[in-house]
Amino acid sequence: MTLKLGIVGACARGGSFRAGCEAAGLEIKAVCDINADALPAAAKQVGVTETYTDYQTMLEQSGIDAVIIGTPMHLHVPQSIAAVERGIHVLCEVTAGVTIEECKELVRACEKSEAIYMMAENYAYRRPNVLVRELVRQGLFGQPYYAEGEYIHELKTLNERTPWRRTWQSGIAGITYPTHALGPILQWMPGDRVVRVCCADTTTRLKDPRGEEYAQMTPVMLCKTAKGALIKIRVDCLSDRPHAMTNYSLQGIDGCYESSRGGPTERDKIWLRSLSADFRWHDASALADVDELAEKYLPEIWRNPPKSAKKAGHGGSDYFEVLDFAKAICGDVPTPIGIHEAMDMTLPGLISQRSALEDGRWIEVPDSRGWF
Repeated sequence: MTLKLGIVGACARGGSFRAGCEAAGLEIKAVCDINADALPAAAKQVGVTETYTDYQTMLEQSGIDAVIIGTPMHLHVPQSIAAVERGIHVLCEVTAGVTIEECKELVRACEKSEAIYMMAENYAYRRPNVLVRELVRQGLFGQPYYAEGEYIHELKTLNERTPWRRTWQSGIAGITYPTHALGPILQWMPGDRVVRVCCADTTTRLKDPRGEEYAQMTPVMLCKTAKGALIKIRVDCLSDRPHAMTNYSLQGIDGCYESSRGGPTERDKIWLRSLSADFRWHDASALADVDELAEKYLPEIWRNPPKSAKKAGHGGSDYFEVLDFAKAICGDVPTPIGIHEAMDMTLPGLISQRSALEDGRWIEVPDSRGWF
């Protein structure tokens, strides 16, 4: 079955999905963006001629089976709901929503629809994160009980070009953009979820070009899970510093992992009891002395991906998430980051906003599975 796909937000993030879609065998049929001047070039970039400046019109007239939503955060819920209510499958960029109330609306719509909803958290598809996930699944870490995730990406200039970021990512207290840091970790703790959080921030504040203070600086969120694990999340898109992007660590009974922090001599490193009885790091950056583990535990498609996958965005992550989306639509696999997994990655950040404003008070995180 050939799935016909539409992309909304095609002039920005949405346009970067072409390589992943082509490698996964999806046909991009139509693109949509409110930027009418840039839309023809965006359409050419993804290889289509059918264009729309109105999202509802594309859903109604294009005959698409699925849509990729690559628009600003505050549009994700209304655009996702509009699609699933028409039976159109959704692959939506992060985060799932910007308020608890609209997240409830999204969950309600998804539970009433037969359409697939998947959140496009591509950091969960990075090769090192997938390897750790598979090692956990095989029991080589033992019981995971502590993890850290950081997303450190200075974006002040981008804030001015994309005002929605200034509002939703740096204009609200707390961890407003948690999924790149938290998403992979939750996949390393299968069957677990965050049940309460607290969040605090420094009192230092930078100002934007208009002299207005940002609402956050470098907030840190602590998460307790249903199984008693502790997770620390830091998101900083404002501090002046070299780029670090994402950093992760995982501690289990029988192993630990620490990713590179981006410095010139930094390497990903891992220790597993099954690798060495003594406590010493093994180089995991190039899988130099854990090739045997990768060969044994990474899925075949990750060990030998097609050449087209390597051309897709985010180091091939876009290809793998689009491929899983297509497989989920066809019923070949469960949706990896379905509506409730998307809520598990999004809701802790929304609750952290309240905690940051209440002097770091611990606050319960709702479970979307019990909403309706």
